[in-house]
Amino acid sequence: MANYFTYLCTDCGKIYDATEVRYLCPDCSAAQNPEMPPKGVLKVQYDYTAIKTAYPTFSELKSRGFIDILPIKSLSSFPRLSVGETPLYTYYKEELFPFAVALKDDSHNPTFSFKDRASALVSAFAKENGLNTLVAASTGNAGSSLAGMCASNEQKAIIMVPEKAPLAKLTQILMYGAKLVPVKGTYDDAFDLSIKATEAYGWYNRNTAFNPLTIEGKKTVSFEIYEQMQGQLPDFIFVPTGDGVIISGVYKGFEDLLQLGIISKIPILVMVQSEGSDNLVQNISREHFEIKPSNTIADSISVDIPRNFYMAKQFLLKYNGQTLCVSDDEILEASKVLSKKTGIFSEPAAATAFAGCMKYHQNGRIDSDQKALVLLTGSGLKDLKSVQGIIEMPTSVESDLEQLNNYLQ
Repeated sequence: MANYFTYLCTDCGKIYDATEVRYLCPDCSAAQNPEMPPKGVLKVQYDYTAIKTAYPTFSELKSRGFIDILPIKSLSSFPRLSVGETPLYTYYKEELFPFAVALKDDSHNPTFSFKDRASALVSAFAKENGLNTLVAASTGNAGSSLAGMCASNEQKAIIMVPEKAPLAKLTQILMYGAKLVPVKGTYDDAFDLSIKATEAYGWYNRNTAFNPLTIEGKKTVSFEIYEQMQGQLPDFIFVPTGDGVIISGVYKGFEDLLQLGIISKIPILVMVQSEGSDNLVQNISREHFEIKPSNTIADSISVDIPRNFYMAKQFLLKYNGQTLCVSDDEILEASKVLSKKTGIFSEPAAATAFAGCMKYHQNGRIDSDQKALVLLTGSGLKDLKSVQGIIEMPTSVESDLEQLNNYLQ
């Protein structure tokens, strides 16, 4: 049963078999406007009836490593690095909020970000299909993630980044031995070049909202949330959003569990964007897509054209999701509160989700008897420059007790 799946176009509804490598629906993407989010994003579908009959419980699916709802043949194809099973911390009442809050900390993944879930699966699929060179466009996290997974799985990685990507992320990419290609312009320019290179050289492309398997990797966080919360899912899940791929992955995981009869409803997912990069939120209700140039401290979710716009919109409307925007100041304040109150240092993109939870609390949108979960997607060590404005580096003192006493006072 493992590895039986098809691709469903989220726009035209056409179904494609999985006998060859596929990216976008060829019909819907043929006449694509480069100033619009791409159409034809594919969604992986399984034979849920057969899976439910063969493995009717969550524990049975887990015992098989969820292989029956993943698009690969063998768990041994994954990189040797341990991806997923990241910690979930729960804080009850008054410590942070007057309601229960759980923090899912995906900075514990091997390259310190949520992106490892997608990269590991893409790497596994490539290995099974004899694809030895992988390429990705990235603002940093996806690139360092793919570079790390490829290093573990003995594959070649080529990473295209906007030339102003954070140094820490670029350092990771280079240390993993990947070929780093800085591209003049924005993430979108790097994305477009990676697509051209894929077509020209036959490389396997990991780009989110282009390669449908990235969603399948990211959805595994939903399985973990279900297990770690012992089936008692939260009322709200706050998800930082740029392209719309992570929130689509979270939805897809819960939708799989819904299709299999393991859960009866999906929690309210709150899509949180930075006010400086809110092209997804602002265009959901518009008839014609309008681009606002992005400018935010949260570089990992800074996107002019949210490439998974249509799938994310479908999920949000189908399952009554909610949207929210927060300012850069709110993001930095959330990062400070999160670090000081929990000991978790998250990069601005991850702290955006926590800022969303704080804003919901301030606006009284979560009752005291409800539960919230915040998805923290990356380590603060990824982007130290962004928080320099909210800390003050102390001056040094002599190795003298009297001076120390004066300094402490």
